[in-house]
Amino acid sequence: MSQFFQIHPETPQKRLINQAVDILRKGGVIVYPTDSAYAIGCHLGDKQAADRIKRIRRLDDKHNFTLMCRDLSDIGVFAKVDNTQYRLLKNFTPGAYTFILDATSEVPRRLLHPKRKTIGMRVPDNAIVQALLAELGEPIMSSTLILPGDEDPMTDPYDIRETLEHELDLIIDGGFCGLEATTVVNMTGDAPEVTRVGKGDPEPSGFNGVRPGCSGSGRNFCGLRSWWPDRY
Repeated sequence: MSQFFQIHPETPQKRLINQAVDILRKGGVIVYPTDSAYAIGCHLGDKQAADRIKRIRRLDDKHNFTLMCRDLSDIGVFAKVDNTQYRLLKNFTPGAYTFILDATSEVPRRLLHPKRKTIGMRVPDNAIVQALLAELGEPIMSSTLILPGDEDPMTDPYDIRETLEHELDLIIDGGFCGLEATTVVNMTGDAPEVTRVGKGDPEPSGFNGVRPGCSGSGRNFCGLRSWWPDRY
């Protein structure tokens, strides 16, 4: 049966954060809140824990996990970032964006896109996950908590406990989370491209990743190509 921690969303209790990180380091699978939706995650190097996540969500080996990072220094370890990309990342982190970047050799091979050698990276704007990452000292391998047969992520930590308490090691109650996924930006081409519009604003001042002439919002934003639709 999983543990259930109620952690303050603005001032996380250090004692509970330390216990949660200890669970991660010992191979545990946890559910935790982010700035978009609840995520399910584990230690980056733990294949058995990653396989448990796949079983819970019924994912195949083609599923791409996201690396939840504390800041740009974490991203720089696991992704190749040039000066232009760095400036863009600096402007949009932390926030509800997933950036697709070319991976470095630090990323375990099983986490890479099989053809493109890319990885999804996030810097969430959420005090609880930031506290977890600061204590852990490395990214959390994560996926949005969407159960088999559902289209939307779970939002209520008590529903999560009722449904998954025998399959998880820890559920962190940080309050209700939203339903909207992150905005995905592919940064592996000549110019950034928004491939999924989600919670992150795709048109803030200075952002040039959206195709010229497009406006509005929604998942079919201006007909943009979405080859990475629901993986993050």
